[in-house]
Amino acid sequence: MPDHNYFANLIWQIADLLRGPYRPPQYERVMLPMTVLRRFDCVLAPSKEKVLKEFERRKGGKLSDEALDKVLNNAAGERFHNHSPLDFVKLKGDPDHIEGHLVSYIKGFSANARRIFDFFEFENEIERMREANILYLVVSKFCDVDLHPSVVRNEQMGLIFENLIRRFNELANETAGDHFTPREVIRLMVNILFITDDELLATPGTGRKLLDPACGTGGMLAEPQNYLRVETDLGPKILAYGRDPNFPGWPDTLQRDYANPELQAARIDELVTIAEKCDGVRCDMAMLVLPEIFERTWGLRPEPFWPKATAAHSGITTASMSRRRFWKAPAQQWRANMCWRPTHPANSTPSA
Repeated sequence: MPDHNYFANLIWQIADLLRGPYRPPQYERVMLPMTVLRRFDCVLAPSKEKVLKEFERRKGGKLSDEALDKVLNNAAGERFHNHSPLDFVKLKGDPDHIEGHLVSYIKGFSANARRIFDFFEFENEIERMREANILYLVVSKFCDVDLHPSVVRNEQMGLIFENLIRRFNELANETAGDHFTPREVIRLMVNILFITDDELLATPGTGRKLLDPACGTGGMLAEPQNYLRVETDLGPKILAYGRDPNFPGWPDTLQRDYANPELQAARIDELVTIAEKCDGVRCDMAMLVLPEIFERTWGLRPEPFWPKATAAHSGITTASMSRRRFWKAPAQQWRANMCWRPTHPANSTPSA
């Protein structure tokens, strides 16, 4: 079976089609959402007919929006679905209507999946590719890449995504580690986190939740699956929670004022609350509250935060305080705090 490098190289070759309309550092605007879209298409393929029949049966009925999504998700056997009659094969078979059909296909996803492509602002890229006359070529090439879970396991898919992110960052003269933690480092972090918990993790029926508030490509959630397995009536189950910081954020969000003592106290209370519910807390982008970083960005020097935070509760286990930089200039600092993006000039005052 081909490894993740084979598929990453295959997808990378498709990126050559973007040369001209896109500069190399811009390739990720198309390749990342297209990779996600093709993966979703392959995952949902076996249950496609069942979902379409259920959608036709429910259409025009009392259920709508979230309630209808839940029913169709159950029909798909996943946490998301697509009720459009289109798929990549049908998209490839109708080049004359590729733009409208692709947009319609994406709109057929459940709301949670659609939000992913909204964050990518992918409709703008679809229009741009159509104008450059490369949209059909890109879609047809992705159609030939089989990303079904029987061919590409979840762990491999994560490695493919990380491989692509690394290459895109290199094109932009950035360090790949600024955007995701290498899998070897993650494995070491998880081993350290659970080094004294052998007996606990080996006890049948034991359930543990892992919080990763900046999960990125999901590596920190995928690796602990070797440990956090819970036996249920339906078989083994993995409990994991996370949030992806790599999508564009909401335009009405502001950088918080870490120099505000009341905000620092509130954040410490929140960390303590989280620590009481989890076996470990990983604090990513922890450099944002470092006095020298904040002063360099905003001209204000806050009181040191982390000494107070780590001393606030003996149950807080800091697995990682990654001091990773997500920006080149202060104006881009907005993007660094998880899903936040620039909405005001760099000399604006941060929000309390």
